[in-house]
Amino acid sequence: MKFDFELVGKIGSMALINKENNILDYTLIARFSSELKPGYIWVTSGAAETGRLDYIKRNGKELEGEPEDVKTDYAAQGQSILMSTYREFIDSKYSLRQVLVEHQHFNDDKKREHLKALLLRCKEQNAIPIINYNDAVSTEESRKFEIQSLKKSSKKVVECVDNDETASQIACLVKAKTLLILTSAEGIYKDANNPDSLIKEISGKDIYEVIDNVTACEEYCNGASRKGANGAKAKLEYIKDAVKIGTQVIIASSKYSIKDILSGKAKATRIGVK
Repeated sequence: MKFDFELVGKIGSMALINKENNILDYTLIARFSSELKPGYIWVTSGAAETGRLDYIKRNGKELEGEPEDVKTDYAAQGQSILMSTYREFIDSKYSLRQVLVEHQHFNDDKKREHLKALLLRCKEQNAIPIINYNDAVSTEESRKFEIQSLKKSSKKVVECVDNDETASQIACLVKAKTLLILTSAEGIYKDANNPDSLIKEISGKDIYEVIDNVTACEEYCNGASRKGANGAKAKLEYIKDAVKIGTQVIIASSKYSIKDILSGKAKATRIGVK
């Protein structure tokens, strides 16, 4: 099977934060950035949380106001910090391109093709795309209204409620060989309180059986790592579209290197046809 991209990787907000010091984990970003190369697409969360921490650092308090407005302001402040940090640590011989997306870019054929062409050019032009959902300009109210309108005229609608879904849709768009979802956990567990219950493989003889087995594993997943997150169950639901096109999906901890995860040396949950 021919794939246009080797890897679409996604890292979550909480995996990017050093919880002991409540700051952006620069060591972690430096480690992953050094592994990024053309042929990889990196989907990063963390703009709003980074902006929140930076605002507190500079002002000694959190923003007050409507939650949607606060999220917007934090995201706008954090986005520049996040990108400058990636730029600092990605190999200087590669170009870095920020791509901010919204649900509309996946639900409109022309916008999908425009986005796909941009990403394909990145690979040819020695550039690494860093993708994030555009929280700074997309309000939840307007998104829900637009999604409801789309559902009246289309059976399949991409909502992009978080970057797990965004990453899966990017993997489908560019036909990626591997979709890597990095979290603060080592994968999917039968019991979240028992590290020995890690599900190392979700597979099947064909795509249909894999999807059935992914659905069965959703019953083990409850809760999320932070307020507003959708948790492991949502991850499994979102990655089904990528599995259907033959992409291997790996859910792993951000404490491991990309190289070790892809080679099988690191613990993870690996999903795909045997």
